Amino acid sequence: MLKIKDNVDLKELEKFGFKLNRFNEYSKIICEGRRGQCFELIVFNGENRTLYGFAYGADGDGEENYIDNTLYDLIKADLVEKVGDN
Repeated sequence: MLKIKDNVDLKELEKFGFKLNRFNEYSKIICEGRRGQCFELIVFNGENRTLYGFAYGADGDGEENYIDNTLYDLIKADLVEKVGDN
């Protein structure tokens, strides 16, 4: 499992295109399909800084698309750490 390091101010995520949403989470869509499908990265604001991925939209439509470099960029900027065995 990956999380944002404890010493990182979560506002730093805004430099990578994340926005604070109405649920007090930082989120960014990193992949979108032509029929409304998308994949979103979410970081909960608070003690739980785990990076979550959520997929939305039609299943099994055979559509594919590239994800952007957000996760790679967060790792290269040394903002992410691995926790647990997952």
